[in-house]
Amino acid sequence: MKTDLGGVNVPALRSHNAALVLDLLRTAGETGISRLELAGRTGLTPQAVSKITARLRAGGLAAEAGRRASTGGKPRTVLRLVPSAGHAVGAHLDRDELTVLLADLAGTPVAVRRSALDLGAGPGPVLDAVTDEVLRLLADAPGPVLGLGAAMPGPLDHRAGVPGRVTGFPQWAGHPVRAELARRTGLSVALDKDTNAAALGLALRPAAPGSFAYVHLGTGLGAGLVLGGAPLRGDRTGAGELGHQTVLLDGPPCACGGRGCLEVLCLAAVAGGDLAGAARLLGTGAANLVRLLDIDRVLLGGRVALAAPEVFAEGVREVLAGLGLPTPVEVTTGRDTVAEGAAWLPLASLFGSRVGGVSSEG
Repeated sequence: MKTDLGGVNVPALRSHNAALVLDLLRTAGETGISRLELAGRTGLTPQAVSKITARLRAGGLAAEAGRRASTGGKPRTVLRLVPSAGHAVGAHLDRDELTVLLADLAGTPVAVRRSALDLGAGPGPVLDAVTDEVLRLLADAPGPVLGLGAAMPGPLDHRAGVPGRVTGFPQWAGHPVRAELARRTGLSVALDKDTNAAALGLALRPAAPGSFAYVHLGTGLGAGLVLGGAPLRGDRTGAGELGHQTVLLDGPPCACGGRGCLEVLCLAAVAGGDLAGAARLLGTGAANLVRLLDIDRVLLGGRVALAAPEVFAEGVREVLAGLGLPTPVEVTTGRDTVAEGAAWLPLASLFGSRVGGVSSEG
């Protein structure tokens, strides 16, 4: 198992200028981008761009994508990112399911493994399961692996890589998840909340809005927030705790210790078969986010929302419209939004700080 990128010095590639160039190659896609365009968009000199792209090509990270007609002189050589030059692992530790996937440098999954999981079993058995699935995935990895991104319910400290008192699962509080996974797998590991990881992955998709809320309704309810193109985590990773805003004073108790939380009300409606009612409750939470942050879009995800996408999208839209809020509402596609976002946690630093990577260990 290789954990570097061939002969290229990875720390050097993570320099600011190289990251700028790599990110532009990534966003250019298969059509590629010329050195002259890279210089114009980064503000670097053509000579500096040539040196950087030479290193990237030598390491197999960039390749020629043909030639483009020039307004004068000879045609320009176009370069593109080579996605298969590196990979990262994304792991989603949900309350009842583990998803582990391998993604290339473009964030595209190339392998996925799923298994049942009981988060309540505690750190020992759960991290045993995560380690086993990650090592099985790595055994068949087609190329270098940069690291592992792990995403799980919060609260947690993304800088320290340690969960807090996870709602409903207090046995996780203070456990060194990031450090233990790094020791067990031999990879550099980053840990973040599930909704933050999902928001990161969505922010890196083509034509992503500059600000949005990813609202996740599955085994729990939370939100990942993106402002100015980067995830908003907060100093204590506490941003986006949408499910634990009080919407009914003296309402039913919640596992977080509060009463009348949006999560407990919404999940109760789902359990009772009232999806339209759950959608309206979700719309109330989304409206609070729109009013507070003036975001461009609301994106819905999570297994419950994906099971009835039109019901939830329309329910949220109706609440927003009734309050005079024209913010577009969409449902994300695919069941692995969190795991795909988790894979971006170790990849993000390669493409620059703008995409909002987190601290890693290993």
